[in-house]
Amino acid sequence: MPSIAIVGAGPGLGRSLAHLFGSHGFDVALVSRNPDKLAALQGELVAAGIRAESFPADAADPNALATALAAAAERFGGIDVLEFSPYAGLEVVAPTDATVENLTPALEVTLLGGVAAIHAVLPGMLERGAGTILVTTGGGAITPYPMLATVNAAQAGLRNYVHNLHQTVADRGIHAATVAINVFIGAEAPEGVPHLHPDEIAKVYWDLHTRRDRVEQLVTSHPDGV
Repeated sequence: MPSIAIVGAGPGLGRSLAHLFGSHGFDVALVSRNPDKLAALQGELVAAGIRAESFPADAADPNALATALAAAAERFGGIDVLEFSPYAGLEVVAPTDATVENLTPALEVTLLGGVAAIHAVLPGMLERGAGTILVTTGGGAITPYPMLATVNAAQAGLRNYVHNLHQTVADRGIHAATVAINVFIGAEAPEGVPHLHPDEIAKVYWDLHTRRDRVEQLVTSHPDGV
């Protein structure tokens, strides 16, 4: 059976991705830093008839992340799809207030964590000549928001890396792509805030995995991302 590793698995988008890919016959490796939340999600998936396992790791710890993904690959016989979307927070920082100190946490989780996760699964994908890497960013990775200078910089760096990777490995059977989510994720949101249910957003990832026809999808308040 194919498998997906979801780094940053939680009760929102991660849950929707796990159910969607699991409903298509995927084994699901759940990776995040909270063992209790992982256990709850794993139990929910198993009850739905989906084979799922938990692999606790903090995305800011590249060694722990690599160990968790190696364990997942051993458990499921490889990782066919990697989805990376750990939540690093949305600290309000203007570009004039960005410093090495307040930028470092975002870089550790988002950029360095993303690179560590990708390199944990990439050798196996290259050996098989097949695989999908789907990385989540925000709309600010494309068009920066002045109040999210640190988050935007980290996500933009990861976006650049994934797009560059795509150019390098696309002809070797690996599809690397980014999903830039420019809405509030949820069934409801504060009045006037554009939002989209995570089940709808998850469909974008499935479409990128199956169609393999673009390196990026911007998600807005419309399911088709336009």
